[in-house]
Amino acid sequence: MSEAQIPEEWEAAPEPGWVDRALAEEFPGLSIMSTTLSVGAGRSPQALKERLRALSDRFGGAQAIQLRQQAIPWAYRVFFRHIGLDPDRQPTPIEELALERMRGGHFKSQNRVNDSLVIAMVESGVSIQAFDADRIEGRLGLRLSEDGEGFEGRVSPLPEGTIVIADEERPLAVLFGKTAEGREAGSKTKRTALVAIGVRGVPDVALEEGLWVAASAMHA
Repeated sequence: MSEAQIPEEWEAAPEPGWVDRALAEEFPGLSIMSTTLSVGAGRSPQALKERLRALSDRFGGAQAIQLRQQAIPWAYRVFFRHIGLDPDRQPTPIEELALERMRGGHFKSQNRVNDSLVIAMVESGVSIQAFDADRIEGRLGLRLSEDGEGFEGRVSPLPEGTIVIADEERPLAVLFGKTAEGREAGSKTKRTALVAIGVRGVPDVALEEGLWVAASAMHA
């Protein structure tokens, strides 16, 4: 989709963020892409709930079991091991959704943002997060936390060298982990930043697809 075709609710087409040089050298293929929407959180409209329900019907136990054999979910498992995480103990984002589907029997509707992320991640396999766009300063990127650095308002600092999603001022979230309080897309969010994380084996076109799917779901 070209910029001329971007719906009015979109503020910009998906664009790549920055990756700290040290990280890029250690983990070739690590990337981040984001887009901003002029829509916030809130209750899921009926159309979105129905789309989530249909996804639950399509994504059964067999699909969940075969998930690891697919190229994109496998790429995240490999990356987890490279950064010291055991994906069998701490599931990748898409595998965590598969486990929730198997435990609950369906994808439970939560809110507009979360339901849209579930749909996008299951359909694309890409890891996607959402932030309050009005609480972000400048472009988003990936870097290592510095000595003594922590989330704003949090007493305990992050372990030095933790990979974080950050803006140009501060860390916003641990990669595949906790988001800083007040930075997530919450009930008061008016503008939403969707963020896709890429690793080696996940092409940029997959990140773009995941973001487009999430955005279209949010506008259901």
